[in-house]
Amino acid sequence: MTTTTETLDVQPTPLALLLLGRESDPRSERGVECPGDLPAPSDPDLVERARAAKARLGDRVFVLGHHYQRDEVIEFADVTGDSFKLARDAAARPEAEYIVFCGVHFMAESADILTSDRQQVILPDLAAGCSMADMATAEQVAECWDVLADAGVDGVTVPVSYMNSSADIKAFTGRHGGTICTSSNARRALEWAFAQGEKVLFLPDQHLGRNTAVRDMGLSLDDCVVYNPHKPNGGLTTEQLRAAKMILWRGHCSVHGRFSLESVEDVRARIPGVNVLVHPECRHEVVAAADHVGSTEHIIAMLDAAPAGSAWAIGTELNLVRRLAKAHPDKQIVFLDRTVCFCSTMNRIDLPHLVWALESLADGKPVNRIQVDAETEHYAKLALEQMLALP
Repeated sequence: MTTTTETLDVQPTPLALLLLGRESDPRSERGVECPGDLPAPSDPDLVERARAAKARLGDRVFVLGHHYQRDEVIEFADVTGDSFKLARDAAARPEAEYIVFCGVHFMAESADILTSDRQQVILPDLAAGCSMADMATAEQVAECWDVLADAGVDGVTVPVSYMNSSADIKAFTGRHGGTICTSSNARRALEWAFAQGEKVLFLPDQHLGRNTAVRDMGLSLDDCVVYNPHKPNGGLTTEQLRAAKMILWRGHCSVHGRFSLESVEDVRARIPGVNVLVHPECRHEVVAAADHVGSTEHIIAMLDAAPAGSAWAIGTELNLVRRLAKAHPDKQIVFLDRTVCFCSTMNRIDLPHLVWALESLADGKPVNRIQVDAETEHYAKLALEQMLALP
């Protein structure tokens, strides 16, 4: 069955104005803000300017494109991938003087941590942040650790931080003997952490932590508590902290957090035999109702291997779902939700910003360099290296 972008069956309704930053979405989880409008569509002659600037730079520049980027940006990426794959790809190109990261801020920080001091990491638009990463600040996490200490459980708690976190949070994790994880290796990270201690403080995405612990490792929902940094003592009693095995930070992805059980039920009613494939950042009830769960790379691999004529409803960012539908016209690929759900901050990186960054570099005037200070880099790298050492 041939599938085009239009058959993704999504409409820009008022509920989807998160895309434009003009409204909040009443169906999404609370605490998510996406300020500002997306940049205007690219002028056609920017394509030629991007090609010319990249040609002038040659091997001096290496452009990374996250899977959630617009097609107009992906066209100029030397490699595409998820956040950690791209950071490692950058580290594997020491000859590149400039690393242009078409992603969001925490990703550029990770690339700066893993690359050499002679390399400069550039983020084309500094407004490209991550609402999830912003939900855990260094001050809040330090206060949380004090709460754990007051409850007498800090000595038996191992921090595990998702890759989608700031350099400060990665450094906190390194200082306290923890590890970083991705959505692909979260189970291995948790198994390692429980071998080191009795409890895990999982930052900053509660859903990935809960889904990995309950779905993949057999813990119960009662083993998990949610620490809310906006409430005294995280909204938890000493008894709750002492009884819990998973202390989940109250954070979430503004894109994956909006998918609901109703979304799953609706698509099953509309498309008999559909395979529901979702990212583990989705809510627990969505993951429990899905047929398949996996990281961005896993989602891509599953669709690559899927038989012709099969039907798939994908619960992840819309740019990627559209790209997958275009790449697999022999399969029916639809977006899990009926309304548009781009990652608005990821979409800050557009062709005008990329051209500006590339032309500035070609003129010898680097812009928007991302630099992590030496101490933060040291401890963040400890946590990242622990992840690389996971069995």
